[in-house]
Amino acid sequence: MILYTIMPEQLVYPIDHAEFAKQKIIHVDGIDMVVEMGNENNYSVIRVLSTNPEHFLQYEPGQKISFS
Repeated sequence: MILYTIMPEQLVYPIDHAEFAKQKIIHVDGIDMVVEMGNENNYSVIRVLSTNPEHFLQYEPGQKISFS
C-alpha cells in the first residue's frame, strides 16, 4: 500500500512517547539539531534543523556527538 499525503509522517503514524522522551533539541556551533540521548555523554543526531547545506556536511543524521 502506498500512502500519498501532505501530512507529516508523525501525524499519520504517531511515535511512541517513550522514544520521543529520549530526544531533545540542542544548539551546537550555531546549529540547532534534534538529538537522541545515548550513553552518559553521547548523543546521536536525529535531525539537523537548518536550511544551510554546509551544516548538513558538518553534522549529518546518525552521527555521534560526545560532550565532556
